[in-house]
This record gives sequence, C-alpha cells and structure tokens, in this order.
Amino acid sequence: MEEVTRDFLDANQPLLRLAVALLLGALIGIERGWVAREQKSGERIAGIRTHALVGLLGGLAALLSTALTPWAFPLVFLAVAGIALVAWRARLREAEDYSITGLVGLLLTFCFGAVALAVDPALATACAVVTAVILDNKREIHGLLYRLQAHELDAGLKLLVISAVMLPLLPDRGLGPGAVLNPYEIWWMVVLIAAVSFVGYFAIRVGGAEKGILFTGLFAGLSSSTALTLHFARQSRLAPGLSPMLAAGILIACGTMFPRILLYAAVISPALLPALLLPTALMGLTLYLPALWLWRRHRGDGAIRQPVAGQNPLELRTALFFGALLAAIMLLGEWLRGWLGEAGIYLLATTSGIADVDAITLSLTRMSRDVIAGETAVVGIILAAATNNLVKAGLAGAFGTRRTAWRVGMPMLASLAIGLAVAWLA
Repeated sequence: MEEVTRDFLDANQPLLRLAVALLLGALIGIERGWVAREQKSGERIAGIRTHALVGLLGGLAALLSTALTPWAFPLVFLAVAGIALVAWRARLREAEDYSITGLVGLLLTFCFGAVALAVDPALATACAVVTAVILDNKREIHGLLYRLQAHELDAGLKLLVISAVMLPLLPDRGLGPGAVLNPYEIWWMVVLIAAVSFVGYFAIRVGGAEKGILFTGLFAGLSSSTALTLHFARQSRLAPGLSPMLAAGILIACGTMFPRILLYAAVISPALLPALLLPTALMGLTLYLPALWLWRRHRGDGAIRQPVAGQNPLELRTALFFGALLAAIMLLGEWLRGWLGEAGIYLLATTSGIADVDAITLSLTRMSRDVIAGETAVVGIILAAATNNLVKAGLAGAFGTRRTAWRVGMPMLASLAIGLAVAWLA
C-alpha cells in the first residue's frame, strides 16, 4: 500500500505542486480580498480569484520553462507585471492611492507559484504565509514605526553591522601566546553584550520595568549572564529606584547558568549527571530564592514603575571595553599556566571560569568519559562556575551601586561556598 501511494505521488508530482501554487495564491487572495471587502465586485484590482489564478500561472510558467523554453517564465512574469501596472494606473484615476503593496503582493504570488513547482513547496508555503502576515498587519507595522525613535533605529542598525557583517569576517582560530585569543569568540562576546543591552532596553520599554527585567534576566541566563550583569549593574547607577529589581535580574541570569551546565552533562556525559545534580541545584537555588524575595518585596514600589531613563539601547562602548578585558584575562590565564607549569585541572578550571563557564564545562564533561575521574570533573566544573559568579559579583560591585553589589554579592558568596563544600564532600 505504501509503495502504491509513493508511486502515485511520484507520478502526479507536477499536478500536486500546481495545486499547492493555486492554494498559496488563494491564501494571499483571501487576505487581499478581506481588506477590500467593502468594495463592489469589479472595483477590486485583484482579489481571491485573481491571486489564486496568478499563483497557478506562476506554477505553469515554471513548468513551461522546464518543458519548452527557459524564456517562458520571464516572459509570463513581465506580462503579469504589465497587466497589473495598467490596472493600478487606471485605478489612480478614481482614488489617489499611491501604495504599491498590492502590486508587489501580486507579483510575489506569481513567484510563489513558480517556487512551489520548480524549487520546494515547503519553501513557497513558508514565504506565502509570511507575506500574508505582513500584508494583514499593516496598522501594527506602521504603529511600530511611529513609536520607534531615531536613536533606537540607529542602535538596531549598528547591532546588525557588528553581528551580521563584522562577525563572519573574523578568523575562528586561536592566535597569540598559547593560541588563547580567538578573534571570532571575543567579538561574539562583544555582540552578546551589545545584544543583551539592546533586548533589555526594549523589553523594559515594551513590558515595563518589572516584566522586562525578568524577561531579560532569563534570556541572558541562556546566552551570557556576564553581559547582563555588566549591563544591569550600570543601569542601577542610572536608575537607583530599579536597583532591587536589577539585582533580582542579575541573580536570575546567574542562576540559570546551572541548569545549562546540567544540560551539557546530560548530553555529553550522562554518567556525570548524578554527581553534578546536588551541588548545581543548591547553587542555583541559593541565587533564585533571593531573587524571588527581592521581586516580591519590591515589585510594588513606585520607583519600579518608572522606565529606565533615556539610555542608549546599544552600549557598544561598554561591550568593546569588556571584549578587551576578556582578551586580557585570557592572556593572563595563559601566562599563569605557563609560569606554574600546568598545575592541574583545578587551576585550569579556575582560570577558565574567570572568563567563561561553557568552554571548561564542555571540556571537562568530555574528559570525564575516559581521561579524568568523574569526581575531578565535578569539582572542576563547580570551581569554574563559582569563580565565574565571583567575577560577576565583582562586576556588580565595580559598575553598580553599593546596594546592588550587596544584594548580588552575598547570594553569590553563599552559592560559591555551598557548591564547593557539597562538591568536595561528595
């Protein structure tokens, strides 16, 4: 039965793809027809029937280009574009509507029909759905433009430049003494720091201070809690009234690091998971509980309801400074290892934990399978995590207010002590 079905689908592939082209055109036509539903029949330039037929025509043009001549598709496309332009020009005599969105949507419908037949129906379907959503949300999209400020647009474009343009150009290999300086990874940290400040700015602006800070904390905990600590510590100086909530966000981001460590262990070395579970769970709870207490106690404060005052959404200068600091720390760690002559796994974990936890966690979990003992790997991972949190507590103290440093530093120290004690005793 399955073989018969497969043979039927293979034999009727062009027909099925033409049907997809027709349905995709109808999908966009439904949205266009709904927008112009108040107009009388014949007054609409292109509704559901026209778009459905144009989608089918696109599929047939692609089929003819394959079967007869490659010129079939471009010639039919130009014909459809010409007819649409004539219709839009005639429409301008009755209504001064200079928008060409409908024209572009019609031409896209033709192209989706061609893609459904000649390339991939799934790709054509995804593009058609996105197009329908964009066409249907005209008011919401225009409303975003009215609410967007000039410096916010500038910040977004700069973020795209440093991430989509500059990052791929950097070499992804170790350079310098001991090959510890990887330009790609260092710049990736710069991008993360800038992205966290960007996301945090809009999260607080859209969702308010309380929800925005918590959302940003959880987001950064999955990417770079160090970047968030630096960003929120600086914000505590700009908006002292937000200091308790910002401290809660830092603790949430730093606590989320421990579930991430457990995930790495579960994927790479499941045998390590039981020994890691207790210390990481206790360290995470030691940060989550104070964060919850700060949240519940200060969420109703009047100052918390105020947004963070007019800061730059993209703190690129701070991100560049931290990238340079990260490179210096890596060089210092390599110099210490060379000077002391490879003092062992614990020294490696400590120096690595100063800058990053993910790299040493992945390395030790792999090594625990056949190179080092599981207990050594567990202590090394906990040591790296504790060192990393200690560094973030120092960042909170150096860049934030005294109260922020106190609210972050005490739980961090408690988490460090508990995690090391449990890992060592276990």
